[in-house]
Amino acid sequence: MSIIHDWTPEKAKAFGRENLVFKHGLHERPMFDDEGLARLLDRYPRELLGVFTMGEDPKAWTTWRKGSAGNLSGDQLLEAAKAGRIWLNLRHTNDHVPEYAALCDEIFAEKEAQVPGLKTFKRDLGMLISSANAQVFYHLDVPLVSLWQIRGVKKVWVYPVADPYVGDLALEKIVLRETAEQFAFEPAWDAGAQAVELTPGSMVTWKQNAPHRIENGPMLNVSISIEFMTPPALMRANVIYANGVLRRRLGANPKVQAGFGPTALGKLAIARGAKALNLQTPHVRHLPVTFGLDAARPGVLVERA
Repeated sequence: MSIIHDWTPEKAKAFGRENLVFKHGLHERPMFDDEGLARLLDRYPRELLGVFTMGEDPKAWTTWRKGSAGNLSGDQLLEAAKAGRIWLNLRHTNDHVPEYAALCDEIFAEKEAQVPGLKTFKRDLGMLISSANAQVFYHLDVPLVSLWQIRGVKKVWVYPVADPYVGDLALEKIVLRETAEQFAFEPAWDAGAQAVELTPGSMVTWKQNAPHRIENGPMLNVSISIEFMTPPALMRANVIYANGVLRRRLGANPKVQAGFGPTALGKLAIARGAKALNLQTPHVRHLPVTFGLDAARPGVLVERA
């Protein structure tokens, strides 16, 4: 039986090019119950586990803070997520836990079977375990993304890839890694967004580089976040990278070309050359660890000086 239940020829044709909502059956698998999640947290490399908290104002993206899970067990981490206001991010779970590698292969085999000509690579299947009412601030991703809801309810706002939501300069800064993926948000922009309520068994995917933000409902949330590239998506990322180099080095005002035409191919060469020569040094933002989790008091954050 297929994972996604409502493939249509129209959705298959639009996949990766438009915002789409699907129904799936992953939430029915026992690997996502409390026992399965706790054992996943035990097995996932602790040094790679992302632990975050945040404020309540959707404009206050600088309140996104990094913490440490210390030596808490998987059961304790799950209880902390149930009791507190944290976001646990297990990036590249497919690279570290065999069952999730198999799940990733299963998902992409179906996608490539359903979508004519689809070729995917740089696959990242990550698990998200997050608290009631937690949020992810306004941001965008360079790869293509799909978000699969397993437990709980969350609301996702997806915004157009255009001014005022994101301009060319802001997009270039993110692709060049000059700035973080999170950036300034205006609540008035919600009027132009596509709002999707994700419940267990639903999935949303959106256009490449579309800004988005997420708010959990009043319960524990479990989701799968999948990032991946396709040849057109990688070409777009390289075109944007080249545009950033041309703007900074030559004072040009370049635009993004779609497809594989001569201009785009020329920019691909520029991007590869700039990367080889290290013309653009990324300013990677490393958040300091500002809190820990209390093993004796689930959900309590222990502030660090």
